[in-house]
Amino acid sequence: MGNAVNGKKLFMKMCISCHTTEKGEKHKIGPNLYGIMGKTCGTISGFKSTEAMKEKAIVWNEKTLNDYLEVPKKFVPGTSMAFSGVKKTEDRNDLIAFLATLK
Repeated sequence: MGNAVNGKKLFMKMCISCHTTEKGEKHKIGPNLYGIMGKTCGTISGFKSTEAMKEKAIVWNEKTLNDYLEVPKKFVPGTSMAFSGVKKTEDRNDLIAFLATLK
């Protein structure tokens, strides 16, 4: 597991322009990620997910988030996420550790 404090810094740098993290906060271009761990992709209430996300139907956990964040368009072809990915394994682990605190 990574460092959640560093993960929050990385999130603020790389993800905050498209995602929110507080419970009940509105979606942006991307969905609110509060409570993301354990949710099935493409099912976030009030967010219009792509058909590709709905069809992928995986549950978000450390492994699936790691695979997705490495190269989103490779893991879910057809995703609308324009982000190219997080190259460093350590950075992905830190981001995932931060996302795991959102509950």
